[in-house]
Amino acid sequence: MVEYVMEFKGKMKFVQHKNGSCDIKFSWKERINLFIRGKLIFKPTNFKHFSNNMFKMLMDWQENFDEETKKLMTESREIDTE
Repeated sequence: MVEYVMEFKGKMKFVQHKNGSCDIKFSWKERINLFIRGKLIFKPTNFKHFSNNMFKMLMDWQENFDEETKKLMTESREIDTE
């Protein structure tokens, strides 16, 4: 069950589920750019909008995590994904 979806002009979508997990979905153009460049590139104004929306989402997401997950501390800049 999806609780929150944030979409950037029909491209990148952040989909958070009720259990607190999140999927990031990319358009075909973004997939090709990621494959070729190996990174996302934002113009300053686009990055500002992305950051503002991401911060709001993070605050909303925190409320959906179970109590154990809410207490987790991150000590590294590396993140494991599945």
